[in-house]
Amino acid sequence: MKYTQLGRTGLKVGRIVLGTMNFGPQTDEADSHAIMDAALDAGINLFDTANVYGWGENKGRTEEIIGNWFAKSGGRRDKVVLATKVYGNMGADGEAWPNHDKLSALNIRRAVDASLKRLQTDHIDLYQFHHIDRSTSFDEIWQAVDVLVQQGKVLYAGSSNFPGYKIAQANETAARRGGTIGLVSEQCLYNLAERRAEMEVVPAAQEYGLGVIPWSPLHGGLLGGVIKKQVEGGRRASGRAADTLADPAGRARIQAYEDLLDKHGIEPGEAALAWLLTRPGVTGPIVGPRTAEQLASALRAVELELGEELLASLDEIFPGPGPSPEAFAW
Repeated sequence: MKYTQLGRTGLKVGRIVLGTMNFGPQTDEADSHAIMDAALDAGINLFDTANVYGWGENKGRTEEIIGNWFAKSGGRRDKVVLATKVYGNMGADGEAWPNHDKLSALNIRRAVDASLKRLQTDHIDLYQFHHIDRSTSFDEIWQAVDVLVQQGKVLYAGSSNFPGYKIAQANETAARRGGTIGLVSEQCLYNLAERRAEMEVVPAAQEYGLGVIPWSPLHGGLLGGVIKKQVEGGRRASGRAADTLADPAGRARIQAYEDLLDKHGIEPGEAALAWLLTRPGVTGPIVGPRTAEQLASALRAVELELGEELLASLDEIFPGPGPSPEAFAW
């Protein structure tokens, strides 16, 4: 595994991030533990989760699975940089009692303690705001985080799904307050097929020293050889991938992508991950393997070198927006 600093921090993390969203809903506890063991053996040290994972009446189940894995000992917790998230409604019935969701100081305090219990640990290394809260000021949010840092329950704070201007607001507020390091990472939707983050989010993250952690690096399977898999009788596309393939122009673009990589003898999913690793500001993409083989494929991407000619060809198929603000100004 190759390592890099997480943004402007001294924290070293692997260039592949283990996403755990499938643990519980799609992958049972035993297989989830096996995947985490394999990830740790391969040198992956940043594990990402969220308090709402498990979904529906099983919210929190994913954190519980991770906590049970930590409880097996063997130095597991000490080797892992643990990241989880706060924001979502944790009510099992879908109805949030007032102050049981979003980013009020009260809910942050409550959510941290609940996550720590499920995760069977005394601290969270990277505590991420899962979404912006338009009704809570960053002064209040940082006050809550400062207390948690002083208590030793949280080490760093990150954001997820933030626009560029909110990253700026958050860190300018932190700087004004003094003594608060501010956001150190942003977790955003970013991949070859979805490059809007390059307009404002990535530049803001770079300006303020945040590591960029892309989620959905294969865009819901669209960039993982979806057409070839369909022909071979594999899983049918769903979600974003199905929507793209339903559009003739979108399908033609994905076919051109798969044909290009077939010509170079490269697996599409591995190329999509390797491409993200070439992007400025990117710490590492989140991969959410359901099986050990999917994890092995992601690991191969770290060693994959994409030549300049291939990178240029990928840009032709999936052109980015261009530099900001020139892309939308002049």
